Amino acid sequence: MANLLDQLAAMTVVVADTGELEAIKQFTPRDATTNPSLILAAAQIPLYQGLIDESLQASRQVIGPDAPAEAVVLEALDEICVTFGKEILRIVPGRVSTEVDARLSFDTAATVTKARKLIGLYEEAGIGRERVLIKIASTWDGIKAAEELEKEGIHCNLTLLFSFTQAVACAEAGVTLISPFVGRILDWYKQDTGRDHYPGSEDPGVISVTSIFNYYKTHGYKTEVMGASFRNIEEIIELAGCDLLTISPKLLDQLRQRQGELVRKLDAEAPAASEALLHLDHPGFEARMAADRMASEKLEEGISGFCKAIETLEAQLAHRLAELEGEAAFAHAAQEIFLLNDMDGDGCITREEWLGSDAVFDALDTDHDGRLAPEDVRGGLGAPLALSAAAG
Repeated sequence: MANLLDQLAAMTVVVADTGELEAIKQFTPRDATTNPSLILAAAQIPLYQGLIDESLQASRQVIGPDAPAEAVVLEALDEICVTFGKEILRIVPGRVSTEVDARLSFDTAATVTKARKLIGLYEEAGIGRERVLIKIASTWDGIKAAEELEKEGIHCNLTLLFSFTQAVACAEAGVTLISPFVGRILDWYKQDTGRDHYPGSEDPGVISVTSIFNYYKTHGYKTEVMGASFRNIEEIIELAGCDLLTISPKLLDQLRQRQGELVRKLDAEAPAASEALLHLDHPGFEARMAADRMASEKLEEGISGFCKAIETLEAQLAHRLAELEGEAAFAHAAQEIFLLNDMDGDGCITREEWLGSDAVFDALDTDHDGRLAPEDVRGGLGAPLALSAAAG
């Protein structure tokens, strides 16, 4: 009998919930999704430092040599998301989800502008917009931004979704996909009730996604449902048959290791009984959200968490940019010093040519041959820079 992961993949599109390229290669999902927290985690892995450096250097070229570091880092956030996205699309045959800065979650116009920019960066790299989902927080402002973007052929993944209310608004806006957060709903109920365990069929997150799925299929909405943020494989088993499920590498591995029959729980062709069709305007949306303490609290918490991840990533990028540009500036300065002192242009500096003090010449002439090669100048003058970088 096939393992649970293989059986799940036969009835649900499996998506890798990670920014780690090696994990994506291991599980061969159709799609992949990232968020600021996952990009931040991936950025800590030495294997991906080259991608970070590539993005910073590209951002400097875009912004200009005299632009402040803050502007370069802000540009680099977009570059990094797209750089990781491009690498992911080398591995998966389907789509990648790339997130709009969570700090724009309550600004429709800014969200639209940012989404267009991200799509533009992909298209400059030769990647069609059909392979990219723009992730946007499921605030009213975010949903309205997605509605506008969908009309332009920019497909959206509405994330941080915790309620039936948010799901209804997304469907009416015609978004391509929603990501209801199963595990975070469970977290809230466990904390609120003091109950430490819910069987899969009683899991509040599972119940929420099941309700949304059946509502969409009953009323003919084309918006896809992608369950996300799982805490255990029991939640995944209970949602077998959902349009898509985005799953962490840890849980993907558990599914792959487990044997047994996987029963389809959700069926788009035969949905279970659902609520009557509901239409929401802005006041209605906000009123229903205000009455849903779990959804309101988790949405605020989720946006705050993503914003914190972005700010942490920004700080790390600023540090790395200083290292890269400090080294580049130093290399240029060392070359200038060498050319200034190499009077006859023979590729080395003698004591007679050296314009500085004898003490400095002696310090640079570590092999005591009376001649300074370019590497002697770079190495000798680079020691203080290396010490400074290490101390930072």
